[in-house]
Amino acid sequence: MDFNLKYKQINEKRQLKENYTIKDLLNDLELSSQTTVAKQNGELTIEDSTINDGDEIQLVQIIYGG
Repeated sequence: MDFNLKYKQINEKRQLKENYTIKDLLNDLELSSQTTVAKQNGELTIEDSTINDGDEIQLVQIIYGG
């Protein structure tokens, strides 16, 4: 079981762990949910969403400032 991750220049298949969530993925990549938005199969999703076999997860860095 695996999923496809797209983030910046990364476009790779990753092994899917049991009950793996968007939050787990962000933690593994040392990214903050405060500055990163996740899309699961093209739809915006929340960090508590479980990643399923064959999903495409795209992470988008939010740029903000003053």
